[in-house]
Amino acid sequence: MFHTLASLARLARAGFTLARYDAIFPREYQEKFPPALKAFAGFTRLISRRGEADNPGERLARALEKLGPSYVKFGQVLATRSDIVGERFARGLSRLQDQMPAFDQEVAIATLEKELGGALADHFTEFGKPLNAASVAQVHRATTIEGEDVAVKILRPGIERRLARDIRAMQLGAALVQRFVPASKRLEPVKFVDTVARATELETDLRLEAAAASELAEAAALADNFRVPEIDWARSSRRILTTSWIKGIPLTDPDRLDEAGIDREALANTLTRAFLTTAMEAGVFHADMHAGNLFADTDGNLWAVDFGIMGRIGRNERRFLALILHGFLTRDYKAAAEAHFDAGYVPGRHSIDDFASALRAVGEPIFGKSADEVPMSRVLLQLFEITDLFDMHLRPELVMLQKTMVQSEGVARQLNPQHDMWQASAPVVEKWMKRELGPEGLALDLLEDFNRLRSSARKIPGMIEDWAEAGSRLRSGEVRLDDNSLDRLAGRDRQSRPWRWLGYGLLALAAGAAGASLIQLV
Repeated sequence: MFHTLASLARLARAGFTLARYDAIFPREYQEKFPPALKAFAGFTRLISRRGEADNPGERLARALEKLGPSYVKFGQVLATRSDIVGERFARGLSRLQDQMPAFDQEVAIATLEKELGGALADHFTEFGKPLNAASVAQVHRATTIEGEDVAVKILRPGIERRLARDIRAMQLGAALVQRFVPASKRLEPVKFVDTVARATELETDLRLEAAAASELAEAAALADNFRVPEIDWARSSRRILTTSWIKGIPLTDPDRLDEAGIDREALANTLTRAFLTTAMEAGVFHADMHAGNLFADTDGNLWAVDFGIMGRIGRNERRFLALILHGFLTRDYKAAAEAHFDAGYVPGRHSIDDFASALRAVGEPIFGKSADEVPMSRVLLQLFEITDLFDMHLRPELVMLQKTMVQSEGVARQLNPQHDMWQASAPVVEKWMKRELGPEGLALDLLEDFNRLRSSARKIPGMIEDWAEAGSRLRSGEVRLDDNSLDRLAGRDRQSRPWRWLGYGLLALAAGAAGASLIQLV
């Protein structure tokens, strides 16, 4: 009860903070609000602070910084989508990517010494001031006693408690939205927040981030020009992560990229292909690919840092994704529609042909066009309307993938406004399709089927023992099925329908056991 009241208070605080910064209903968009909302927006501006930034994106950024790291993550995604929120708005939000206030140097050193043991001089000959402060941690440049240049990431003090409070408030907010806004149920707001919350919680243990970086490094080896720094395991712990130092230029500084002669068009293609390659080939991908986490070197390599949020996708989901993308790439909308139905993304009561036609309405206007020719906000609105029309629900297992696709494409557009996502992704998708639908893919399918069959066969002895025990208890009279019980199992008692379904379940279990036994005998 206390946590619920506290979460309600935090939601109210979030609304008040957004209103104080004129970020909930910005004055710049007053004419676009419906009449009823205009009056409410005018009321919220009565409490807004005077003299705040003219850029609505910067006002929102300041409000999100005030609210905390969980809200900052949301703003970082928006900052990559200038095609949706507008160039000026996105520019105002860009401060969220790598310009958070740093915490005290002495606190950082104290944390390091406590975590690693001993004095600072036992580990580093040089330890600089923070170079980059983000929502969860900050990074220092240092030199180890062996003479290696490294980056040392240190968690913010008390960040775990603050994130936990924010997450509880967001979960409550999602539950309220799902309860009182029926149309939102299709978007599964509760499951969405739970997925993001779990990823955020994992971000506060830097040992897990080190493991994720190591895993991504293996996947990055499959992509061209995609690099991940090496982990210094001896100088890493729960609150400390030490990696090799990257001599690169942050993608947040396009002027320096140009001065260094880096091909931004090629870099945008590398970014798109790196994300898709790691996701499809290895089932793992960097799930926080905003510009502040990406660097480029003069050799044309793309470097990623900050592995606190990693996405994973199973082989079946990867196959469906590839089929959907391939359908769009080849303009085979029927195939893309069938992939949606096979994956269960669209309820079977709908027509595949109708859904294929809806996908065509989305794909044809944007096919072959460069990014600056495509009004992405209109495309997303049309996709949203289609998902509503065909009762598609948000897939929690794909939340991170969808979010990262939006984020990485946004950064690619910043690098090259004419970036063609379809053309850039085509080689990756086609390579995956050839392998998955060829002999290698068929062999993997057979192997997976065999492993599932073997796992099911191993359960048979236990199932037989359970049935034998149940029969023994029936014979001994320990368990009785009298007329009332049988009536309930048969569903003749309307007040006891759960027992009817239990009866069906027992029958299904028996049939499954018999079928598995038959397969084993064959």
